[in-house]
Amino acid sequence: MHGTPHIVSDVMTHTVAAVGRGAAFKEIVQLMQEWKISALPVIEGEGRVVGVVSEADLLPKEEFRDGDPDRYTQLRRLKDLEKAGALTAEQLMTSPALTVHADATLAQAARTMARAKVKRLPVVDALGMLEGVVSRADLLKVFLRDDEEIAEEVRREVVSYLFPPPKSAVLVSVRDGVVQLTGRVRDTALVPVAARLARAVEGVVDVEFDLAPHGGPPEPEEAAAPR
Repeated sequence: MHGTPHIVSDVMTHTVAAVGRGAAFKEIVQLMQEWKISALPVIEGEGRVVGVVSEADLLPKEEFRDGDPDRYTQLRRLKDLEKAGALTAEQLMTSPALTVHADATLAQAARTMARAKVKRLPVVDALGMLEGVVSRADLLKVFLRDDEEIAEEVRREVVSYLFPPPKSAVLVSVRDGVVQLTGRVRDTALVPVAARLARAVEGVVDVEFDLAPHGGPPEPEEAAAPR
């Protein structure tokens, strides 16, 4: 019933910077600066992703520059101490890399980022080969969808199924991503279902209702017409 959701390949960046295992610390920093990114995939062979180096992996070198080593002997600090002395991507990287496939939904990618508290994910194929990168900013691109495009999807994928005429007459309008459903419906018990489905349409910021039972206020002049 519901439309096909956008997937990672719809929004990801295909041309990406990456480094090999032997990339030097300074080379990594320079590449991040040039590309204005916070993390780099580490690849080997023909492009298989084996890890990721992020700004967080680089910072220990500065953090421990003037510290007293005796203060950092606790077990929980050993990994940071190792990274403070690291010289190459292989020594710095987090491995195995947290990745996502190009056919994953944007919601799946967003959940992965949120749980791992990362800003970017390498996109890989079934063999683990690098195909691109998806960032938080990429995932937000769905909120740039045109209001009328969103309205048409809500009409097609929600209203036409739950509130078909003639017993229901629902007008769909969208402004700044906020969907408003107005009119008369045969079964008001379906309103929470409509809310859930409408919010699942990509680009929807919120959903508002002004729906009365059939026989209530006059129906809209033209059901399901564009605003």
